[in-house]
Amino acid sequence: MLGNIRASALFVGVYEPTKQKLLKLFPENLSAVAHLTAGAIGGIAASLIRVPTEVVKQRMQTGQFTSASNAVHVIASKEGFKGLYAGYGSFLLRDLPFDAIQFCIYEQIRIGYKAAARRDLNDPENAIIGAFAGALTGAITTPLDVIKTRLMVQGSANQYKGIFDCVQTIIREEGPSALLKGIQPRVLWIGIGGSIFFGVLESTKRLLAERRSKPTQQSKHD
Repeated sequence: MLGNIRASALFVGVYEPTKQKLLKLFPENLSAVAHLTAGAIGGIAASLIRVPTEVVKQRMQTGQFTSASNAVHVIASKEGFKGLYAGYGSFLLRDLPFDAIQFCIYEQIRIGYKAAARRDLNDPENAIIGAFAGALTGAITTPLDVIKTRLMVQGSANQYKGIFDCVQTIIREEGPSALLKGIQPRVLWIGIGGSIFFGVLESTKRLLAERRSKPTQQSKHD
């Protein structure tokens, strides 16, 4: 939980300034490219925390370890530091498209909705758009999530030789539908998470903007 919060904080800390810089570089009709790129860059930064957290979580869920501290110690001692980044490539394969697509969908819908409404969006509206963006992105990236999970939980057994071997093995042994395992709960939970995340994000951004504007207004009066 703490790892996810830290990763999300790092993501936003990288995404927002990167987005602002890219929006100045790209013309307005290419804002989607700026959002996609900023989302991917933010995802790379957050992966430094997300991947070890995900590896430990997945290993604990399969019953290999009873505590996070024990998992980190055993993985690092038996598999080395790289063991904490097992499946890093597959993680990026899932999370970079996820971050880029989710934030692009969210930002583009907000831009269109704001232009149509001719006003700033309120918190419930931001939350609804966030839920839709999260649910849609969750569905699109489900196969990538399945591949990532399989590669992460294999540990030192090396059941799969890589991403493509993993895909081929799953399709051959379980059928193509296995790549969509867990899509319904994934869409549900990511939709809920998107609603909460983007709702809180926009509320926080607005509060910070208001705090920054107050000293400026006070100095003008002085």
